[in-house]
Amino acid sequence: METIKIQGTEDTPKIILDAENEIMEISGRSLPEDVATFYEPVLDWLKEYAENPKDKTIFNFKLTYFNTASSKLLLDILMILEELKEKGYDVLIKWHYPEEDEDMEEAGDEYADIVDVPFEKVSY
Repeated sequence: METIKIQGTEDTPKIILDAENEIMEISGRSLPEDVATFYEPVLDWLKEYAENPKDKTIFNFKLTYFNTASSKLLLDILMILEELKEKGYDVLIKWHYPEEDEDMEEAGDEYADIVDVPFEKVSY
């Protein structure tokens, strides 16, 4: 599979999707102007990955901020990961958030309640 590396900007997150090295990460701020277009290659990549995944998949979210439009696309990502788990694969979401940022911690809790995937909260 081809690796996706998108450099982050002030309004878009840094994204690394590297199946070979088992690195899956979205970090930074997510408020792209056209959220659907921005996340389309990410969702396409994950759907392709789900056809032949590794035994264990760890996806790291290291977001410092995301807008409402991004929250829907993040949920779409989580739903694909949930489907992997339902197929019997080992999946772990690592939700990284600044220790003093209650909003980002709560966002992780809310996603953890929605999808049936193990969540590990990591404060820094």
